[in-house]
Amino acid sequence: MSCPSPYAHKYFLNMDAQSLLEQFGPREAMEYDVVIVGGGPAGLSAAIRLKQRAAEKGVDIGVCVLEKGSEIGAHILSGAVMDPRALNELIPDWKEKGAPLDVEVTEDRFLFLSETAAKAVPNWALPDNFKNHGNYVISLANVTRWLGQQAEALGVEIFPGFAAAEVLYNDDGSVKGVATGNLGIGKDGEPTENFQLGMELHAKYTLFCEGARGHLGRQLSDKFRLRDGADPQVYGIGIKELWEIDPSKHKPGLVIHTAGWPLDAQTYGGSFLYHIDNNQVMVGFVVGLGYSNPYLSPFEEFQRYKTHPEIRKFLEGGKRVSYGARAITAGGLMSLPKLVFPGGALVGDDAGFLNASRIKGSHAAIKTGMLAADAAFDAVQAGRQSDELAAYPESFKTSWLHTELYRARNFKQWMSKGLYLGTLMVGIEQKLLGGNVPWTLRHQHWDHETLKHASQCKPIEYPKPDGKLTFDRLSSVFISNTDHEENQPAHLTLKDPSVPVDVNLQTYAGPEARFCPTGVYEFVSGDDGPRLQINAQNCVHCKTCDIKDPTQNIVWVTPEGGGGPNYPNM
Repeated sequence: MSCPSPYAHKYFLNMDAQSLLEQFGPREAMEYDVVIVGGGPAGLSAAIRLKQRAAEKGVDIGVCVLEKGSEIGAHILSGAVMDPRALNELIPDWKEKGAPLDVEVTEDRFLFLSETAAKAVPNWALPDNFKNHGNYVISLANVTRWLGQQAEALGVEIFPGFAAAEVLYNDDGSVKGVATGNLGIGKDGEPTENFQLGMELHAKYTLFCEGARGHLGRQLSDKFRLRDGADPQVYGIGIKELWEIDPSKHKPGLVIHTAGWPLDAQTYGGSFLYHIDNNQVMVGFVVGLGYSNPYLSPFEEFQRYKTHPEIRKFLEGGKRVSYGARAITAGGLMSLPKLVFPGGALVGDDAGFLNASRIKGSHAAIKTGMLAADAAFDAVQAGRQSDELAAYPESFKTSWLHTELYRARNFKQWMSKGLYLGTLMVGIEQKLLGGNVPWTLRHQHWDHETLKHASQCKPIEYPKPDGKLTFDRLSSVFISNTDHEENQPAHLTLKDPSVPVDVNLQTYAGPEARFCPTGVYEFVSGDDGPRLQINAQNCVHCKTCDIKDPTQNIVWVTPEGGGGPNYPNM
């Protein structure tokens, strides 16, 4: 049994791991051929593929999926327009099986916004990455729920409400599996009367499919130096609302993307507005987390965006149904780490396969889940275990996904140079040259390195919400159905409690109070001066704080399983 990593320290605030084990006995263990961490598109696709291969060969393979959300799909949030290419490969008869891909894209619009006007790009001028013919407007949460049903029908064991909190290692340093978090630890770090030790899940191979900035994936990257030679990973924060609108304004399959206002020309970002079925639209805003002004608030920028005449006209008279936020990877091919290590692999957005130029990642998650599953299945059948699944990165390099990401490899780097130069160069690369260019640009900085000092920046004055079109954070969190067990240690931990006030507040004007989209971080006045209050109950697990904190003092770790948002139809 391994010792917990420093990232898991919240479970043992006043009692170390050995004391807990001595008092409560050893953890129970379950054995599988493959353990999958994360019940999103990548993890479930890997599980389905493993069982498909086993059925083809007439053999059995033990597969389980751990999902920290209360149910499959509870934590899944994406735009989303889905390219069905990978799903066609995984489940060719998905239509007959009732997959919730019901709204095919009927029209693409791309708008450049100023404060009061919009200029549309003619469709003939749009690069292929902004064309969505043959794609579907979906709720990725609902597609994920459907994938979960397909996996269970094949015999995959799925455990929702169980968060993988710790990586376990064999004596030779290879990954042995994971342990779920302990339950019933009070805020004081002591076991309560409801205490239960976590469970160990051992496997020949463990696939980590946690999504962007996976907390175990981050540990594995450090331990096995997976990022050596890779560019820094860069991220955006995507903030989304689901609206019911006037049926007369509803156009199923209409896909609108925008760039420009309310962001300035030097800040990477943009929006989406997708018309799905049932008179609903998905409206969202993405801000690149490499922004430099510490006064910028992605949440307030999103609220401002909805007041633009071209967006307001769809939403006025409608009703906001749900809200959520999630970090997304944007580094693309140049930021991919080494994918494999002894005993396991990083899959989907845990590695960073999202194609930012297409604003799509679900097809990449499904495809990489399949590729990793094929490598793991072949290894298990060959009698191997705990080695590196070299076939996985090798098959990726020869796949259509690698070709797609290679063509788009410079997108984020160009757009980081400003809206106008970026748009020109992306147009040249993607429209004129089809991505086949002899040059490659590199990401130079991590997102937490890019904030300027507050003294160098101008504060941004945001209008107060009207409660009809624009809203505050707390009312938004309420409709995300976010809930955590209150009597537990905060899962948003500080390496040094003095840093938020002494450094972040003094130097950067307390950016954590603005980059968090749910009001988790709040500077309050006390007898001894200001202090940072962490409202962990509000957390929707977007991971933005873990990414953007300029001192990297905030470390996100798992709360008790089942905590967090419960997204309907998102």
